Amino acid sequence: MSPMSYAFFRGDYVPLSEAKVSIMTHALHYGTGVFEGIRGNWNEENGAIYIFRLREHYERLLRGCRLLMLDIPYSLEELCNITVEMVERCGFSEDLYIRPLAYKSAEKVANLKLQDLESDFCLLAVPFGSYLGTDILRCCTSSWRRVDDPMIPARFKISGIYVNSILAKTEATLAGFDEAIILNQDGHVCEGSGENLFLVSDGKIYTPPIEDNVLPGITRDTVMQLAQSELGLEVLETHIDRSQIYISDECFLTGTAAHLTPVVEVDNRKINDGTVGPISAKLQKLYFDIVVGRNPKYIHWCTVATPRLVSV
Repeated sequence: MSPMSYAFFRGDYVPLSEAKVSIMTHALHYGTGVFEGIRGNWNEENGAIYIFRLREHYERLLRGCRLLMLDIPYSLEELCNITVEMVERCGFSEDLYIRPLAYKSAEKVANLKLQDLESDFCLLAVPFGSYLGTDILRCCTSSWRRVDDPMIPARFKISGIYVNSILAKTEATLAGFDEAIILNQDGHVCEGSGENLFLVSDGKIYTPPIEDNVLPGITRDTVMQLAQSELGLEVLETHIDRSQIYISDECFLTGTAAHLTPVVEVDNRKINDGTVGPISAKLQKLYFDIVVGRNPKYIHWCTVATPRLVSV
């Protein structure tokens, strides 16, 4: 048998092609869902997929569920177990992108009352390589601003909010850049369309605080911990102005899909000499060794799934 993508859908494991919803589904019309992006990283030597910081992803998803009144019938432990089972059933021996989604499954339109709508949970896994399509990034500042917390909280991965990111990403790529950098309502640097942002200046690392409408990224947290504990660097969460990027020594973006990707140019201005900086390179190597289970010190961040092929 060949590997294939499965979904966990309506309480069962089914081929991805069979996981379908009605066109009346509330989340389709109104974006009433909370999702996560989780990486499964293939380790050829061990013949296993290492799922990175699985519990933390589901902890964030469950917090988002409280905001949108999404009553899903699974605990944190059950969600983790469902994910491992599904990844193993898929049988892939390559990197995976794992997408859990809690959503308003009620087949109702013209109803804006969250408390009246049923919820469900689904999960899928597909082979996934490079998200950004390049190892180094040319970015531009987007004309679109990040939504503010009193509008829609950016600290959760709410389905509807990602129209904001899509508009920014589309604008950037149509202009010939790889990625957008989005400012918040106050004009401070916020993040990329789907990544957190870091600067290196004078041996210190800077990143916008959560209060600047930044997603509390799990890769962001990972890199902050590694910079402090492994490289002995000071990491400061502080407002960042657009001009600070131009004169920084290094810049990089982090995210589950993007991993850690250096930025070498912003708004047609080179960052330093336009090459990958030493701190970015060291953090990137540390990170990649950890997410594929090659660093025993951080193996507690990885959940192992061994691919197996099952009959449909």
